[in-house]
Amino acid sequence: MTRPTRALAAIGLMLASVVTAAAGGGGTAHASTQICDTFGTTTVHDRYVVMNNRWGADTAQCVNVTGSGFSVTANHNKPTNGAPASYAAIYYGCHYGNCSPRTNLPMQVSQIRNATSSVNFSYPNSGTYNASYDIWLDPTPNTQGTNKQELMIWFAKRGPIHPVGARVASVRIDGRTWDVWSGFNGSSDVVSYVAQSSIKKWDFNIRSFITDVKSRSAVTDAWYLTSIQAGFEPWVGGTGLAVNTFTAKVDGGGGSTQPPSPSPSSAASPSPSGGLCR
Repeated sequence: MTRPTRALAAIGLMLASVVTAAAGGGGTAHASTQICDTFGTTTVHDRYVVMNNRWGADTAQCVNVTGSGFSVTANHNKPTNGAPASYAAIYYGCHYGNCSPRTNLPMQVSQIRNATSSVNFSYPNSGTYNASYDIWLDPTPNTQGTNKQELMIWFAKRGPIHPVGARVASVRIDGRTWDVWSGFNGSSDVVSYVAQSSIKKWDFNIRSFITDVKSRSAVTDAWYLTSIQAGFEPWVGGTGLAVNTFTAKVDGGGGSTQPPSPSPSSAASPSPSGGLCR
């Protein structure tokens, strides 16, 4: 079973992602910003984008945006043998035509000198969900649509869920052991790294995961890193999931590609993330 194939959303949903922050769409976050639009977004620190991205459920979901992250309010009830309800996340880079302010992504893998990120998650003791990074790579500097390779890092999971595909290996990366899953979600190849015990806070080297995924996929140094995202895929519940803090930084060695910021009229709605099936 695969998640729905990514596609450009209807015009009404496209417009929903670029309305003012006060109405739950695009804008700059303030202390009281709440996003309830299906594909609503806002920016924090004038550097990152927070997106609601409730792509897989009819039940309501809001993200309460802080100065450094967000928390989720939702009460989903999706079957755990199917796709999740959403992928609420904060990201650096470009996702379906919406690029974070002043990003230097997409950047060709060969030009990445260093790529680091830090995150601090909070998890409730109820519900079914994962806490994960979604890192996207593509043969072209693609900012508008589906990328060819999804690299997921599962920091935690609760309930009977697992990544798309099959478990193929275990690997040691940045001092931790990960179970590696590989599969195809209907539109992108997916390699997922699942922590053997839950992680709430970590500073790590994304380049280490990109180096490993090159040995398990079609990714080469000629491909492009397009975005770094941290968030949650809930199936059941959702309230209490939170990214308390998030940072991401990519240093290039020269020759990186920086796309122009997309205009609101050309921005596509955020899309299903995670590439999961159960």
